[in-house]
Amino acid sequence: MRLGIGSYTYGWAVGTAAGRPEGALTARDLLRRAIALGVRVLQLCDNLPESTWEADELAALGAEARRAGVEVQVGTRGSQPGHLRRFIAVARAVGSPILRLVIDAPGDEPDAAEVVRRLDAVSGDLERAGVVLALENHDRFRAAALAAIVRQVGRGCVGVCLDTVNSFGALEGPEAVVETLGPLAVNLHLKDFDVVRLPHLQGFLVEGRPLGGGRLDVPWLLGRLRAFGRDPDAILEQWTPPEGSPGRTIEKEAAWAEAGVRAARRWIHD
Repeated sequence: MRLGIGSYTYGWAVGTAAGRPEGALTARDLLRRAIALGVRVLQLCDNLPESTWEADELAALGAEARRAGVEVQVGTRGSQPGHLRRFIAVARAVGSPILRLVIDAPGDEPDAAEVVRRLDAVSGDLERAGVVLALENHDRFRAAALAAIVRQVGRGCVGVCLDTVNSFGALEGPEAVVETLGPLAVNLHLKDFDVVRLPHLQGFLVEGRPLGGGRLDVPWLLGRLRAFGRDPDAILEQWTPPEGSPGRTIEKEAAWAEAGVRAARRWIHD
């Protein structure tokens, strides 16, 4: 297991669906953060601008990362076969062993049978490229449904990117998700959280915490993965609650990232 950061470590600084901040972080900026933090993996995902995936940009980024001893991993959103083939080529171009995938895209939420059909269509492309597709648990599909998709495809080129928090959107906590998806994990998103009752007592709030400062039991998580015979790279991700201004939020996010990497080093010693 190697520790890494990604574009969702710095979700506010990269930009959200509401827009990008002034001086938004680029893939090159994120690589420099990875080097400064001393991590060996950088995962670049769908929150980066489209220009990130242009051939010249990829070639330059890949060369710089190799010189620094950092592996670049690629993530995307959307499961249409043509889109997947494009990003399989991107993964191969930068030497990414995985392609992390959020199945749904705007206006496209396929059912499980259609997902299996699409993945079957690109399984040969994945095998020829030497890339493993890592399906991320991401709100809509419950863990058992996602595991069934992977098993129906039945190829070593498809596994799971296990996110420790996302499945709250499907009413499942980390224990259920890890027990169901842990045996299939080829990538791990380390994201800490808390669940707090609102001051007026009319409901609960689920929000992010810096790694080691919330309810995620990291030693238990890593122990369960080892028990399943899994040793995936661990990418630090964050749900950083916003502050009163974009600048203060981005500063907080960066401080959390530094603290999260320090905390992770208590358990991950690559």
